[in-house]
Amino acid sequence: MTKKQIAEKAVDALKKEYPDAICSLVYPDALQLLIATRLAAQCTDARVNMVTPALFERFPNAEAFAASTEEEVAEYIKSCGLYKTKSRDIVALSKMIVEDFGGKVPDNIDDLIKLPGIGRKTANLIMGDIYKQPAVVVDTHCIRLTRRLGLHTEKDAKKIEFILRDLLPPEESSDFCHRLVLHGRAVCTARKANCEKCCMNEFCRKKP
Repeated sequence: MTKKQIAEKAVDALKKEYPDAICSLVYPDALQLLIATRLAAQCTDARVNMVTPALFERFPNAEAFAASTEEEVAEYIKSCGLYKTKSRDIVALSKMIVEDFGGKVPDNIDDLIKLPGIGRKTANLIMGDIYKQPAVVVDTHCIRLTRRLGLHTEKDAKKIEFILRDLLPPEESSDFCHRLVLHGRAVCTARKANCEKCCMNEFCRKKP
């Protein structure tokens, strides 16, 4: 079985297992998803979802964040960890969005990764969930599960992104990555690959 065939089988199996492929962060627009994702670094999505309602009530748009200070933003996000760095990035990326992009979150990866604190993982999430473009969000679950499946032997996230772009149907790639997160939390965890419970057991190559 080729890697492309394994990838297609994985897409189908996970689609049946997790028909609702959605991001666990709560957001109504592109800016809020961008900021929530930045807050989620080394923090749980559940904690971020507890913090963001008050944060976004105080700062409803990029202009509001840009006009604020790192110290004020930090007061709202202290429980997310690394809050000083995150507040600095949030104010800085908001200023760039206002000054360079007319207040609108960029709709392409090249511009998204110019924003302070934003890497390819977050940029792909925005492209897939907001702009409905083919995207591959390479997080720890994606790296672990696709490696175990035998789709690659890489550790570098950017290399994995482009490998998966070649293997996955473009229209399925974004939802596939959301489903990997769900499966990685529930079944194929970092501690143990619970193969007897896995919907991909028949074709997974179980690469460590």
